[in-house]
Amino acid sequence: MKKWLIPLIILVVIAFGIYQWAVGFNNTAVELEANAKTAWSNVESAYQRRNDLIGNLVKTVQGAADFERGTLKDVIEARSKATNTTIDANNITPEKLAAFQEAQTGLSSALSRLLVTVERYPDLKANRNFLELQSQLEGTENRINVERNRFNETVNLYDIHTTKFPGKILAGWFGFEEMPRYKSDPGSENAPDVNFEFD
Repeated sequence: MKKWLIPLIILVVIAFGIYQWAVGFNNTAVELEANAKTAWSNVESAYQRRNDLIGNLVKTVQGAADFERGTLKDVIEARSKATNTTIDANNITPEKLAAFQEAQTGLSSALSRLLVTVERYPDLKANRNFLELQSQLEGTENRINVERNRFNETVNLYDIHTTKFPGKILAGWFGFEEMPRYKSDPGSENAPDVNFEFD
């Protein structure tokens, strides 16, 4: 056997091992990235359900002739903004995620004001359709929270895989970038100030 053949075989074995490692890294990263994109789609789906329910809620509330139009208008405008603020799952950036979150927070705030205002309308509070929609909205808010948490979990797995050494080197070569997570609303880390006033 020729002496040059042994080093060549060793080089071929090493090159094949590196190739296998790179392919394995890439395939796992692709799978984890796809899982994160699917999780984001589930977040958007949960928000879409909320937007649909709010549309039905607005129609029900509009039936109350003397209901405060300003409050209703705020909800309609916030819903429109939230519906128009979307993110392509292939291009989730921290800035786009922040804009999406800001629009959804605006809608949540307007909806809260609407539900507080409804307290002054006993007929509306007793409306079966309104009560059912309100109940569905509460359940949907829970779904949204679950889906956001699942999204963060899948992004975490992807980010760990693509940022740990030596995978980080391959991630740069293959174009895998760190994905942003869904964060809590600014100020939500502070306890709310609750005042109970008694007559």
